[in-house]
Amino acid sequence: MNRSFVVDASATLKLLIEEPGSAEARFFFSRLGDPEPPALYVPDLLYVECANTVWKYVWRYGYATRAAHAALEALADLSLQAVPTQHLFQEAFRLSARHKISAYDACYLALAQRLRCPLVTEDLKLIRQISIRTSTPLFSLSEALFEA
Repeated sequence: MNRSFVVDASATLKLLIEEPGSAEARFFFSRLGDPEPPALYVPDLLYVECANTVWKYVWRYGYATRAAHAALEALADLSLQAVPTQHLFQEAFRLSARHKISAYDACYLALAQRLRCPLVTEDLKLIRQISIRTSTPLFSLSEALFEA
């Protein structure tokens, strides 16, 4: 069965920058090379969110600019299905008001609800905050490994 997931920036960044959880991210995203890979969906804002975080790593932590460019090239090469936020922002606003979460996080949740698939996130605060108040499954990368 071909599974679908919405993947947020916190999970994607684990693939781009080596940090705790990167091994799980590499394994999860490696499934894109399977004969029947899972479909991974993202709001198009993921690219800007990831670029901004990679920039913060360069600026704050001295992450090498060359490594930052390589990380963003790797992101561009991923087989992600980007959905314009133009189609999500109104529902995202309603969800952010209901759950008291950022409109950015709510875009991912709105997309997962629209597609009726799980949201994969490494934002454990988000998982704790809304998982009991929504029927949309929220998984960490390590949990999603068993679902993919």
